[in-house]
Amino acid sequence: MRFCRGRLLPLLITCLLSSAAQAQQYTPLTLAEAEDLALGQEPGYEALQQRSQALAEKAVAAGQLPDPELRVGMANFPIQSGGFSTEGMTQAQLGYRQSFPSGGSREFRTLKFESLSLEMSEQAGARQRDVLRNARRQWLNAYYWQHARAMVLEKRPLFADLVEITRSWYAVGRNTQQDVLRAELELNKIDDRLIEIDEFHRQAVAALAEWTGAAATRPIASKLPDREPLPTLEALQRDLLSHPALLAARARADAHDAEVGVAEENRKPGWAIDVGYGYREGELPSGDPRSDFISVAITTQLPFFRKNRQDRALAAALRERSAAEYEVEQLRRRLSSELDAAYARWHDLDRRADLYESSILLLSADHAQAALLAYQSDTGDFADVMRGYIDELNIRLEHLRLQVERAQSYAVLANLGGLSR
Repeated sequence: MRFCRGRLLPLLITCLLSSAAQAQQYTPLTLAEAEDLALGQEPGYEALQQRSQALAEKAVAAGQLPDPELRVGMANFPIQSGGFSTEGMTQAQLGYRQSFPSGGSREFRTLKFESLSLEMSEQAGARQRDVLRNARRQWLNAYYWQHARAMVLEKRPLFADLVEITRSWYAVGRNTQQDVLRAELELNKIDDRLIEIDEFHRQAVAALAEWTGAAATRPIASKLPDREPLPTLEALQRDLLSHPALLAARARADAHDAEVGVAEENRKPGWAIDVGYGYREGELPSGDPRSDFISVAITTQLPFFRKNRQDRALAAALRERSAAEYEVEQLRRRLSSELDAAYARWHDLDRRADLYESSILLLSADHAQAALLAYQSDTGDFADVMRGYIDELNIRLEHLRLQVERAQSYAVLANLGGLSR
């Protein structure tokens, strides 16, 4: 009995784990989960954060004094004859040198690397927004093709029934062979559309897998998530000014501004201090021991030839700063234009979707049903029946596309205006 329990327990655990894994595999993938997966396993964000931290370390290092220099040597040793104590000027020397960069260049170098670190940090924030936008777009693409397939499959039995109806009526002479061929043709076109949809759906799943990994193979949730009401365009334009990409561009301009400060400080002379100690052996003629030496010297640069060195470097730094400021304005205008276009597109898609939901969907269904009833009563044409049901299917697919494109436009607005998830 104990032997059976010992073998049954691992088997039971294995079955439970397998059942849990299968249940997870068929659990619908929601947009919120896809977003979490995309953010949690995205290496580009971590790479930018690591660069930011590396530049922060460089900022600390840039503010430090250069390493001091130690000099050990011997001076004035007689090479013809004698030894260390023969000549009075023979010394064992120990020296120390400390250099000081020109002006406040260290502070400006620190500011430069701090600004570059901030730029990378803001780029990481912009990367997160881009990841969310891309993950949303690919999830919505997969949503569209999955639901488009379901819509076409839902209508396929109706087209199959029309084939059977036309065949039976043709057998009793109520319609022509042309109606049968037309019904069979449209059924085959439905099957061809399903093949095409499957192809696009596989492509959408593969694109989604870039952001969510293996979870992309799970079925997509059956409903689009609800969204908060869209703010006004003026509010979105105000929030655009704090977009991480713009903040990164401003930080890069600040780094160039600090580089100007470095170039200006480099026009001032740097200097260094030297302290030396010289040890001597031997005695003076009086019998007293020889005195040791101590020396102090200050060295300074002489920027006499600034025209083609410091002045050129300053001019280059000023132009780089000016270019960075123009780039900030260029980026602001581009993002603002994208925001205006996305906002207008969202409103147009919203109006079209409302029109479909208020009238077009119902009218298309009624038209298809009326065409079928007229054909059954010998007062209508079969071509009108097929056209009615094809139009109804196309209108439903178009309504689905409008819903998806509206959600994709919202994702663009969320990226630019910093809307909450």
